[in-house]
Amino acid sequence: MDLDDLDLALLRLLVEEPRAGYREYARVLGVARGTVQARIARLERRGAITGYAAHVSPAALGYTVQAFVHLHLAQGRLDDVTERLGQLPEVLEAHSTTGEGDLLCRIAALDNGHLEQIVQALLALPGVVRTRTEVALRGRVPYRVLPLLQQVKPSS
Repeated sequence: MDLDDLDLALLRLLVEEPRAGYREYARVLGVARGTVQARIARLERRGAITGYAAHVSPAALGYTVQAFVHLHLAQGRLDDVTERLGQLPEVLEAHSTTGEGDLLCRIAALDNGHLEQIVQALLALPGVVRTRTEVALRGRVPYRVLPLLQQVKPSS
């Protein structure tokens, strides 16, 4: 995707100050509000901006245990299992992977007993052969994209 200086500056602002608003972005960037609005719309259409949401802590909701569960699947069951994972509220995200497992899921649980129930529910899904679970002790580097944005060179 070709991103020019203005696109990159706008993306950095959206990450650093997500609640500032179009008028403030335009002021900081020294461009018209309509330019900011058009650029953001274009970045959304092209998939550079994938959504807007508050980051809510699962721990604040009582889900104090986070774990990563590797799912090993029967051949040809990836789409079926993925669809069922989307129906489980404790599955925060799932990624198909290379290596030993087929899917890696980030799970939120109320406690270790609840985590065990979730893992048992995952094992009961048609197409799941086995799991491997790793409990997260503490988050060290949160999800971030700003360092990547700072390294991207604008297109000519």
